[in-house]
Formats: sequence, structure tokens, C-alpha cells
Amino acid sequence: MAKLITMPTTPNFVRSNFRLVRAIGAVASPYTGKIRTQEFDGVFWEASVTLPPMRRDVALNWQSFLLELNGSVNNFKFADPDALVRRGTYSNDGLQFQSRVSATNKTLTFNSTDNTILDTATSAPFANSKVGDFIVVTGSANSANNGTHKITAITNTSKVVVDPVDAQTLVSETNVASCTIKDNVKGAKGINLKATGNSVSGTILKGDYLGIGTSSGETSSNYVPTQYVMVTGNATETDNGGSALNQYGVRIEPKLRETKSANVKVFHNPAKGLFRLAEKDVSWDADQISNFGITFNCIEVV
Repeated sequence: MAKLITMPTTPNFVRSNFRLVRAIGAVASPYTGKIRTQEFDGVFWEASVTLPPMRRDVALNWQSFLLELNGSVNNFKFADPDALVRRGTYSNDGLQFQSRVSATNKTLTFNSTDNTILDTATSAPFANSKVGDFIVVTGSANSANNGTHKITAITNTSKVVVDPVDAQTLVSETNVASCTIKDNVKGAKGINLKATGNSVSGTILKGDYLGIGTSSGETSSNYVPTQYVMVTGNATETDNGGSALNQYGVRIEPKLRETKSANVKVFHNPAKGLFRLAEKDVSWDADQISNFGITFNCIEVV
């Protein structure tokens, strides 16, 4: 089992290349030139980082860290070095997942004219939903109707207006049986969260990162990240019917890697992912006055 190794905190990196890698298949028609694409589950972050010149008394901390990683065997917590300061003002370190819709075996009608989704049995699947929440729909024969949608208006507990994340509009369909409407599930490109206390508030802004934890009992100092995501749209902040517990609908990339249970922690400060070295070998350079130079490559654990 991989061991979690603590990365030194100083000095900070002087150069970094941070990138998101996606596994996408593409096939081009030799007759029309049209391209069909398929996105797979392999999505993860990679980084190449360089430390400033260091004397040996400082460099030895980084040398020891790299050696303890045992190549790509052990893991460490890591974040985009140029985004360590969050943009948002959320007043606590963490949030929690909150499921606000979980409906199965629904018969739905999709309307492309006004981008509405209607539960034809009027069984109130959206009773706990909020404007700004993200839902994931499955069961339609049309890809535009499936996947992640942002709720932009709520007509009633059985009908909502949505903004599809992966399509321009919905495709009109009536009485589509055996559909599901859920949130915070694998493949979601938006997540629904709640604050960790009644007095906690503030913004979560585009460009912020989130570190998705493992359980509900973790703290900002001891959590083990399961995924590192970027916020790609300013989060919608609401409250739960007059209580002081703030709720958030947060657009993210990449998509959620695994379904998350209610109350699992999500950390805004510090937001970190779980990484390992990309190569089995480590090295460093030194000049004639013992200034050490260290560069290494790492990859997110998936």
C-alpha cells in the first residue's frame, strides 16, 4: 500500500508546467471529414516543476522527500504552484457534498424550446433542488438530454429549466421511461455542496481549485484527496429555506471521478490533489559552490 509522504513547503517552485490530460478517441470520416469523438474516464493532472538554486542545508529536505517517494510507489499532496492563493472568500477550509436530488425509474419529457425537464408523474423529484444546482440525467436516447445540466429556474417540484453542460439545447422527447435524475455521481461536471456550519459563507470563484476528500470526518490538515478539480464558473450560493446553512452549485473540470456520498468533505483551503512521481528515477544538479538544482515531474493518482 502506498505511503503518504509530506512534501517540503519551502522554497516555492520558480517554474512550473501544470496540465490536464484527457483520454479522448477521435475518428474522422474519409468521405466527409466529420469527426466523432469519445471521452473516456482517463482524466488526470500532470506537472513539471523546478525549484530555485539551494544550498545543501535546504536541498537535503527535498532530496530526502524525493528518495522517500520510492519512485512512483508512494504519494504526496500537491497543488498547482501558481494558484495556491484562492480567489473566493469562502470563510472556512472545507465544504461537504449534499445530495439534493435522487430519483430513479422516472418518465421524463424534454423540451428543446424552453430547455425544460418534466417528470410526467409529478412525483416531485426537484423538491429539494435549488437554482444553480447541477443534476445528472440518464435514460434518454439523445445524448443532449443525458449528462450534466445546471438548473437555471424551477417551475415547480416536478419541472425545471436547465442549461445543458455538454450541449447547446435539449432534444425534444416525450414520456421517456426508466430515467434517473441524480447529483454528485461519477461523470458529473458540476457538484452540489453545503457549508460546514451555519455561520460559514462567502464565494467560490472561477479558477479556484477544490480538493475532494475521502470521508466526512477529515480536516484540512489530514485529508487524503481522491481528486483535484478546478472551478470553471462562479459558484451559485443559496440557503436552505431560511436556515443559515449555505449551499453551493459548483461547475468543475474534470468530471467527478467517483460517486460521492453525502457529507464527504471538499476542501477549498488548502485545495490539494494526490500525486506521485512520473518516473522511477530522481536526480539533482550541483555547481562548484554547492548550489543544488532540482526538477521533477509528477502525475495525479487515479
